[in-house]
Amino acid sequence: MQALFAVRNRVTGSYAIAAREAELREAARIAARADELQALRELGTLGQTEPRTGDEAVRDELTRRAGGYVQADIDAWLARALAAHLGHYRDPAAREEAASLLTPPVLTHAALLAELARLVPGADGDQLAFAALLATTEPEAAGALAAFLTRALTPPADHRR
Repeated sequence: MQALFAVRNRVTGSYAIAAREAELREAARIAARADELQALRELGTLGQTEPRTGDEAVRDELTRRAGGYVQADIDAWLARALAAHLGHYRDPAAREEAASLLTPPVLTHAALLAELARLVPGADGDQLAFAALLATTEPEAAGALAAFLTRALTPPADHRR
């Protein structure tokens, strides 16, 4: 019986070690991607980069490194990518998962950008910069505006009899 407990303890210990190693690899991946995004933002080319799976955690790492200050450029980059379905956000499952990983202002910003892009196709990020400010300072109003635009831009159902 003691031998069985010893084997079980060894197996349990091996699982714990493997789990810890996986956590360390993920933390290293997040840190490396955060360094990469920081370099891209310093070069002014962040907007030309498509987001990857896990960049929501990278956003959190960059915020942690900045002492908790919101990274407005990273938030705007993620919102634009989410609104335009760029990078891994091409996958509907990734967009759905983002809803639980990103902050409400980022999600509101993305929703507002998506509807404004429908209203004015071809509008660039500079023309829509106000959306980030609105989503950050007045998220409820921005959300209401996005919902209103969705209703206004969605054709009514065909009511033929």
